[in-house]
Amino acid sequence: MTANSAQADYGIDAPRVVATLFLLGALFVVGSFRSSITIGPVTFLLGRGLLVSAAVILLEATLMVVYSKYGKFRYRDRMLQRVNWRGDESVLDVGTGRGLMMIGAAKKLTTGKAVGIDIWSHKDLSGNSMQATLYNAEIEGVRDRVDVQDGDATALKFPDRSFDVVFSNLCLHNIPGRDARDRACREIVRVLKPGGKAIISDFIRTGRYAEVFKLAGTDVERTGMNFLLSFPPLRVVEVRKAA
Repeated sequence: MTANSAQADYGIDAPRVVATLFLLGALFVVGSFRSSITIGPVTFLLGRGLLVSAAVILLEATLMVVYSKYGKFRYRDRMLQRVNWRGDESVLDVGTGRGLMMIGAAKKLTTGKAVGIDIWSHKDLSGNSMQATLYNAEIEGVRDRVDVQDGDATALKFPDRSFDVVFSNLCLHNIPGRDARDRACREIVRVLKPGGKAIISDFIRTGRYAEVFKLAGTDVERTGMNFLLSFPPLRVVEVRKAA
């Protein structure tokens, strides 16, 4: 298959979680065929209750797959719309994964450059690797406008005031420890140019992110949960650094 006929693949988010949910749902279906179970003097009714639980779990797993394969493109586009693009921006995508945000941003650029960093965790994204990201960039026709690097969000290896725009989608919650997540937020502010904007999206801890960004001296807006375009429902924290 040639690059011209191939399609970019941005993987499945949280593949272990998805697999666990499908397995648990299947076990509940099997268990539902037993009408009851007795433990000591107590008899527990099964059947319909387990079947309902199985349906909920399997639906959640299915929605996660559907979002990973289809929904996250529309959500990505909504994030990109928060920037008034000129085309010459320097862009950083923190936790780029297989390049979804970075490549989307690169398509908005003419003379600018989009940089993506990651530690390439397979538990957070299926098939996560630098090679897969570069391959997607090649297929999407933006290889000349991107740079992909190994990178730790808590210690960004870029000078102060390096980027006009910083993105991070479903990344910061994966950093273990509140202090480390706070440090990642401060690093994003550090590398952001005066007048620049950071767009951070996640499903948990966004209130804390917003607090740290405010303490770092930026203007912050946090949206409500997006139940229509994302699963799990995501919030956006938009950060603006004074010029």
